[in-house]
Amino acid sequence: MPTPDCYSCGKEAEAESSGLPPRECVAQDRHWRVAHALNTALPGWLVLLPRRHVVAVHDLTDAEASSLGVWQVGLSRALRSVTGCTKTYVVQFAEAEGFAHVHFHIVPRTADLLPEHRGRGVFDLLRRPEQEWVTAEQADRMALALRTELRGGPNYG
Repeated sequence: MPTPDCYSCGKEAEAESSGLPPRECVAQDRHWRVAHALNTALPGWLVLLPRRHVVAVHDLTDAEASSLGVWQVGLSRALRSVTGCTKTYVVQFAEAEGFAHVHFHIVPRTADLLPEHRGRGVFDLLRRPEQEWVTAEQADRMALALRTELRGGPNYG
């Protein structure tokens, strides 16, 4: 059941009624949707979200849980192909106001990422000034490139 004060649920409702731009729906299946992160200075920062409102990992259904790892690995592989990243970070907190909906950050760690932005420091890239953010157009281009990569893997909608 969607929750009105949940950003992720709002986007899911929007997807069902009018569709979403590529950055808000990089790929999806019946359990998961992938979006490019908002307000980030790092192109390719993805967010993997269950399509129903869930606030704790232990509340995922068996079907959601069984495809979670496939999504995380598939997205990591696509990011490596598109961004050339040396690895990806996979992180889940779901603690921010309006973002308690479980979501997994799938973050490309490129070879040129500054040392202070490695590991937990990568979250500083979500606190950069607006002029440093990835634009909607850049995020859409990244989403479309990732979609192309994902078509070669398991069924991602």
